[in-house]
Amino acid sequence: MNPNEIEVLLQEALDLDEVHVSGEGSHFQVIAVSATFANLSRVKQQQMIYRPLNDKIADGTIHALSIKAYTPEKWQREKLLNMPS
Repeated sequence: MNPNEIEVLLQEALDLDEVHVSGEGSHFQVIAVSATFANLSRVKQQQMIYRPLNDKIADGTIHALSIKAYTPEKWQREKLLNMPS
């Protein structure tokens, strides 16, 4: 699985303003931006992102997943520090 495929899965399943996925093999990093994260705990935010990927995690296609979730406002402040290279 490549990062673009993960981005497509997340975009189709969630109402995201932006999604950035990096990584290779079975280890990936996700940066997700959505206003829906505003009133959710960090655990709930991560559960939202894990949900569309559960099948890929269960079958071992995705082994490790690092998630950073931001509201659009917080992303504007954090973007320069957190954009994947």
